[in-house]
Amino acid sequence: MKVNQAEFITSSSEHIQCPPADFPEIAFIGRSNVGKSSLINMLTNHKKLAKVSGKPGKTQLINHFLINQSWFLVDLPGYGWAKVAKTEKEKWGEMIHDYIVERTNLINIFVLIDSRHEPQPIDVAFINWLGENGLPFSLIFTKADKQSKNKTQSAIARYKKELKKYWEFLPTSFVTSSATQEGRDEVLNYIDQIISTGNS
Repeated sequence: MKVNQAEFITSSSEHIQCPPADFPEIAFIGRSNVGKSSLINMLTNHKKLAKVSGKPGKTQLINHFLINQSWFLVDLPGYGWAKVAKTEKEKWGEMIHDYIVERTNLINIFVLIDSRHEPQPIDVAFINWLGENGLPFSLIFTKADKQSKNKTQSAIARYKKELKKYWEFLPTSFVTSSATQEGRDEVLNYIDQIISTGNS
């Protein structure tokens, strides 16, 4: 897939405020400071489409971008900066929970993971929650340029080992770097594929 057009449409504080579900949606989510905005800008070839910040929790709304006049890229708030509460709904935030569960045209959720870190309990819990609710998702390991290839591969292997405690089959995963554009074509081609087939 080639991104020829990327346009910011709107920000929403509730899923019911989101644009009409006229196009398939691909959502991006991860813990704060995982490199989500940089990845979105890299995928769309726009340096400032998504606002990049070093401050955790910068994205606090559901942001819709229309890509090639044919699908929505959705930038979701990070879930790591909020205090973990008692219920799943409170844990991920009511806004995120309701969007993910209720949005009928959402065909894939990319869960972003910093490739430099050990498996984080909140990431694993979120991934398992998606699976338990039958929600379509894939994994993107970010910031591959920040360390050696061997370290990245070792970190990903540890993550997959952790997930295999809960999963018989692991979700599709990608390795990316916003600095070097590693993984860009693979992610865009995957998006093209799941839009064409209607599922991930």
